[in-house]
Amino acid sequence: MSKIDFSAILNLLQQRANRPLSLKEIQETLDLSAGERKSIGKILKSMVKDGTLVQLKGGRFALPRKVNLVVGTISVHRDGYGFVAPADNNAQDVFVPARHIRPAMHGDMVVVSLERSPRTGRPEGRVIRIEQRAYQTLVGRYQTDHGVGYVSPVDPHLQDALLIPPGAAGDAKSGQMVLVEIESYPGHSRGAVGRIVEVLGDASDPEVEIRVAAIQFNLPYEFSIEALAEADKVALTVDKRELVGREDLRHLNFMTIDGETARDFDDAVAISRLDKGYRLWVAIADVAHYVPVGSVIDQEALERGTSVYFPGACLPMLPEALSNGICSLNPQVDRLVLVAELDFDTSGQRVGLRFCQAVMHSRARLTYTTVAAILVDEDPEVRAEQQPLVVDLEIMRELAELRITCRHQRGSLDFDLPEAQIHLNEQGYPENIVRTERNLAHRLIEEFMLAANEAVAAWLVQQREPMIFRVHEAPSEGKMAAFQEFIASFNQGISLPVEGVKPKLLQEFLEQVAGQPEEHVINHVLLRSLPRAYYSVNNLGHFGLAADNYCHFTSPIRRYPDLMVHRILKNRLAQGQSSETVNEMSLKEIAQNSSTTERRAMEAERDIINLKKCQFMADKVGENFSGMVTSVRAFGFFVELREIFVEGLVHVSSLDDDFYQYEEERHRLIGMNRRREFSIGTRIEVRVHKVDLDRREIDFRLVEEYNSGRGTRYGGRGQLKPRARRTRREKRHR
Repeated sequence: MSKIDFSAILNLLQQRANRPLSLKEIQETLDLSAGERKSIGKILKSMVKDGTLVQLKGGRFALPRKVNLVVGTISVHRDGYGFVAPADNNAQDVFVPARHIRPAMHGDMVVVSLERSPRTGRPEGRVIRIEQRAYQTLVGRYQTDHGVGYVSPVDPHLQDALLIPPGAAGDAKSGQMVLVEIESYPGHSRGAVGRIVEVLGDASDPEVEIRVAAIQFNLPYEFSIEALAEADKVALTVDKRELVGREDLRHLNFMTIDGETARDFDDAVAISRLDKGYRLWVAIADVAHYVPVGSVIDQEALERGTSVYFPGACLPMLPEALSNGICSLNPQVDRLVLVAELDFDTSGQRVGLRFCQAVMHSRARLTYTTVAAILVDEDPEVRAEQQPLVVDLEIMRELAELRITCRHQRGSLDFDLPEAQIHLNEQGYPENIVRTERNLAHRLIEEFMLAANEAVAAWLVQQREPMIFRVHEAPSEGKMAAFQEFIASFNQGISLPVEGVKPKLLQEFLEQVAGQPEEHVINHVLLRSLPRAYYSVNNLGHFGLAADNYCHFTSPIRRYPDLMVHRILKNRLAQGQSSETVNEMSLKEIAQNSSTTERRAMEAERDIINLKKCQFMADKVGENFSGMVTSVRAFGFFVELREIFVEGLVHVSSLDDDFYQYEEERHRLIGMNRRREFSIGTRIEVRVHKVDLDRREIDFRLVEEYNSGRGTRYGGRGQLKPRARRTRREKRHR
């Protein structure tokens, strides 16, 4: 091992040095050769850049904690204060009050000195230096005020506007969305200054909204000319020469089942009844056949990581010629696929599996609505239209129900929570927002995709093949203890075993509360108590599915990890070739990148959905709605409306009938004098008070606050009761 690796430097500064050391002192202490002395400067510079070391005045180096400093990334809350997440993952986040944040901006890597708050005596940070800026450009709304131009960033974490000097606005008009380049960053007593480099357009234009989201969340917006040129070279139809070595499955009744608005079809299914069970074919688009490793399309797909779906729009992972064309399992055309052939016994247990490269021919493009009409509603007209597929669909229902039972028996968790479906008009503006509930058709196709994903992961593990897993770790003791305390307020409880919680225990608890008024709320809180699933080369299992082996295999058109699993599987099937050559990047790097791009896509999708909700509610200011408290914070509580599937905030400052204290462990706000309580599950009447499109915020007020200065009392856990004459006992407590 080289004398100048990271561990040698850390050991020197942590154990052997009693003060910060200069470059020369480090060189001499480590007794380096001439070549090593030249390269150590670069190593120290990289350690400073990633926050492992801090460079002090005079060019001396030290471990941050030894000089009462913390290096990390600052997250600024929209209320002005912030937290620094240390580069040292073992250290705690540092609170930074608003007065000590400048000259930092949200996302910057900063150095903060640790101090004691003069008011509370608690430790807090003060930004003393910026190590690395997070932003070079920003997207925001250009505005003018008395001849002075400025840009208000769309990112709510960036509170301060950027000054646009005369001559730096270009052709921008007040109110337009623009891309601005930062020319000077904020100081302790001055704001940032920028120059508009691109006018994006009108803020209310749906296309501009997507462009703004792409910039804000660093989403690749357009494919390069080279990638589009590669895609144009791909044949539009399957050539006979491509069928060599593939199984011909065109005789099977394959069908796709997706949502009404889907355009790219990754998967198709077919089934047959065996003497003692079922045979299920899950055919997945053979994207790896059309996207060579290292090609321009492959590189850009890796950068994107996933397709990003917005209401009425999509930023695809692959060019449209592939995603909606030759790779999509469109009806009545031949397509190349990778197939998982799975055999199940009469109880739904998998008893056999086989994989092959094949060609298929989809008989129909079905929607969830159509399948539900056939299997649930037994609509005679729809059944007649799809008569050739009805028997197969009924067999699929049998197998899906058996698979649901099997997963249930092993403890798999099912959070059957509704999602918002936004209906847009022809201009792209929201005209309705409704709850979408999963029906039998959703569950059917979901069960088959889960079965295929599990089968692929189990087989590749058996083959000892390095791969990318989809992992979901067990919740922490702290999260479960907090959840246990929360459900106690509903007179519910679970006994947490010493060895750690198992999914079966949580599943049994969810069954226990099923059908009760608090079911919806408890499902939400439990889901938030679980860690987020991610991609990893380490097989840590999937807690939520109670699965020992799990991967993503069924969506290679829209998820890069699935494409990688396809390559690994195909290489293994082709005479056992090693998968180490499938990509220049290591599987670990690809897994980490895929997790990052997935989170980025989710944030962007959530942002646009929240914007559409705000647009829909903008003309409803002053209207009253009934709703339920879904989340409680120190600053107020969020209310989900019953009539419209949107959520808004009732800020604690609007509750002027009492002083409210936040009890974090019980997820509630409670009045100190009247003991009035707002907790998750409380049902209330609210009025839309304000809608802020830029900040994606909907503010509610309690209806009673408009009607009466004193408000309506609550009974039980938030039950609204009609106003009544106060008793003598009540008057004594006023």
